[in-house]
Amino acid sequence: MEIFKWISQSAEETDQFAKELAKHLVAGDVLALEGDLGAGKTAFTKGLAKGLGVTRNVNSPTFTIIKEYQGRLPLYHMDVYRVSEGEEDLGFDEYFNGDGVTVVEWAHLIEGQLPADLLQIQILRLDETKRRFVFEAHGERYVKLCKEILS
Repeated sequence: MEIFKWISQSAEETDQFAKELAKHLVAGDVLALEGDLGAGKTAFTKGLAKGLGVTRNVNSPTFTIIKEYQGRLPLYHMDVYRVSEGEEDLGFDEYFNGDGVTVVEWAHLIEGQLPADLLQIQILRLDETKRRFVFEAHGERYVKLCKEILS
């Protein structure tokens, strides 16, 4: 695992960064998002969606757990905030090993079901518009990806 950091000065800068990151994503990539309410997890995912060519409006799947969007690659947007720790297999691995990109908000809640290789992204709110992003790259693919986009 390697750790990378980046600071966004605005929502627009975060959106641009997410769109650029999306250009480098491939089928089977998993992004695990963490951050307090209002940190910008869904906003970041909206930027990823734009970068993947998704034209539909992206919003939080809080009550449905998973929303699917079509673009250059399918985008599987999960919000597992309401998933109970004791819940058995919900078929997440089918998404993680599927033909699209999976973004999981509140990923720590299903830690035992996540793949070993993934990009964990912690979003920290510094003020009204400024955010610190901490990228934990688990696996060589994600280390290489972070070096490519953050260098």
